[in-house]
Amino acid sequence: MEDKLMAWRAAAAAFLGSLGTLLGWKGVMVLVWLGAMLLDYASGTAAALKNGEWSSSEARQGLWHKGGMILVVLAALLGDLLFTTFLPLLPISRAANPGLLLPLVLAWYIVTEAGSVLENAARLGAPVPRWLRRALKEGKDAVDRAAGEDTVEK
Repeated sequence: MEDKLMAWRAAAAAFLGSLGTLLGWKGVMVLVWLGAMLLDYASGTAAALKNGEWSSSEARQGLWHKGGMILVVLAALLGDLLFTTFLPLLPISRAANPGLLLPLVLAWYIVTEAGSVLENAARLGAPVPRWLRRALKEGKDAVDRAAGEDTVEK
């Protein structure tokens, strides 16, 4: 049994390492975001079950919300492909920081999901430090203000 567990761990590590190598740091961000979405959905479900608030329609709404987020990430990916691949070939004005749309959207979503996980943890009864909530809010604001708006408003 121990050998099978070790083999599964090695296979998972090899798979994730290969994926990270193939996709680069942006791919690692995608994996972190997908993990954050899964953790948010699972913790939200657990909190709703614990508090007797679970409903299939709310769960379905959560999945639709996650699906919409996937579409936004794909749109950012398409924007990055456009700005980095095709626009340099055309004699038109260029984006200030080509290739940053996807990482900025992913960073914004990761911080948002982390904040939601903290809310779910609080609903489960865990004490959540105020400074952690504040740090996540400031991180989200920083992506909005300093990185995101500067990237598209230049």
